[in-house]
Amino acid sequence: MQKGKIATIFGGTGFVGRQIVRELADKGIIVKVATRIPESAYFLKPCGVVGQVVPFACDYKDTNDVHEAVKGSDYVVNCIGILYEKRGSKFERAHVDIPAMIAKACADEKVSRFVHVSALGCEEGTSKYAKTKFDGEKAVLSNFPGATILRPSVIFGEDDSFFNMFAELSRYVPFLPLIGGGKTKFQPVFVGDVADAALKALLENTTKYQGKTYQLGGPDVVDFKGVYELLFKYTGRKKKLVTLPFGFAKFEAMFLSLLPKPLLTADQVESLKTDNVVDSSALGFGEFAIKPKSMELILPQYLERYRAGGRFSKFKAA
Repeated sequence: MQKGKIATIFGGTGFVGRQIVRELADKGIIVKVATRIPESAYFLKPCGVVGQVVPFACDYKDTNDVHEAVKGSDYVVNCIGILYEKRGSKFERAHVDIPAMIAKACADEKVSRFVHVSALGCEEGTSKYAKTKFDGEKAVLSNFPGATILRPSVIFGEDDSFFNMFAELSRYVPFLPLIGGGKTKFQPVFVGDVADAALKALLENTTKYQGKTYQLGGPDVVDFKGVYELLFKYTGRKKKLVTLPFGFAKFEAMFLSLLPKPLLTADQVESLKTDNVVDSSALGFGEFAIKPKSMELILPQYLERYRAGGRFSKFKAA
């Protein structure tokens, strides 16, 4: 146990962040969840005993606020990231400026360990998302050279925005798109495994993880067609697949990006031009002695709720 230790998590209410909060609290660590709206983090309080998980008001635009959030912490994790830009939320700000500010605060406050969650493929990617993620890594290491950088592939788990989005779409549309022919390769990784890697980098009594970058992918590599086949298998909703050339997909994305929560943006289409798989020579889960879980083990636990008639429909039919 790590009683008496304090961790600050930026982006702690997000998909990866809340998993890290749960695991840190389970280790007895006091967790400050730095967020602009403290009420949004109240749901995390039951992850620990009374007073252990603390929502902490922090305006990411204010250097003093960021320093206050970090002050007194032994460990800091940055999980802040956005998938698309809106008027008040830009890639450069979320992926470069804020991580640089957090890293500088960690250095000034003498934080012991800092983990920054980035994205797999950012070094080669041509999308604005990828480029700013890579620039963010450089900004972090410039301010805090001992930071540990984690680059996960597409992350899956019960509340993910990847499989759940396509599963929800399959309930209403007659076909699903294969953008660019569906040849883009992914190496989806379980959210719990990413959190486990973050905790090892923070808590293990070693400095070997500091200043290094790790590519995190699951045991399976699939293309977009393979993603859909898994979706059909566990939801029982088989749909026609229609190939969309990149150019046409970008045109369609111009309209879809106008939705309050865009289904697709031109930048996301651009990101699909680059495979999202781990380089065989890169540091990865093996360095953490973690055996990543397969999609076949996890997906049935939450995708079956999209079956016609619900999760237990096959038993009702029997």
